[in-house]
Amino acid sequence: MRWSSVLCLLCLLCANFSHAQGQSGAADRAYSVQVMQRIALPVLTALSQNKLRQTMPVEGPADRAAYTHLEAAGRLLAGMAPWLELGPDNTPEGQLRAQDIRLAVQAISHAADPSSPDFMNFDKGSQPLVDTAFSLSPSCAPRISYGEISVQRTRPMSSWHFKKSRVIHPFESNWLLFSATIEAAVWEFTGECN
Repeated sequence: MRWSSVLCLLCLLCANFSHAQGQSGAADRAYSVQVMQRIALPVLTALSQNKLRQTMPVEGPADRAAYTHLEAAGRLLAGMAPWLELGPDNTPEGQLRAQDIRLAVQAISHAADPSSPDFMNFDKGSQPLVDTAFSLSPSCAPRISYGEISVQRTRPMSSWHFKKSRVIHPFESNWLLFSATIEAAVWEFTGECN
């Protein structure tokens, strides 16, 4: 089973368990944030420290090693993006967001840095097209993507990686949306698109 499937399943089970307990909306939210932290922190912390490949096992066929780490980071960030987009504030949840935003910014920086041990595969095989669209999509969290991340450092690297993924031809299916999402990001970053 893929990490993304496990994460989705865990979120669904946790949400249903919390709801089944008859808790209030505030208690449901607090529990959901707690579960998200348990899922997110191992990936975000390891990637922010350049240790994701070192600490996260690759499950399944050997060829998954080429994109497992991008898949984990990309789908995690896509899922967290709306919550991160709320930004930090003085509440306990807002302070957690501030921490996670810092980790996400550092994680994206490492994922996009060719000299990093956690540099991600954006152009080999076909799966990276999907996870590039997930991981660096500005439509998920534009304020975080364009506000908190160092414009001088990460934006040029990200747009280069988006363009790099153009060598992957999408299947005639929903994969066309992944290419379109990437081109929208290139347009946002550079004012150009294919």
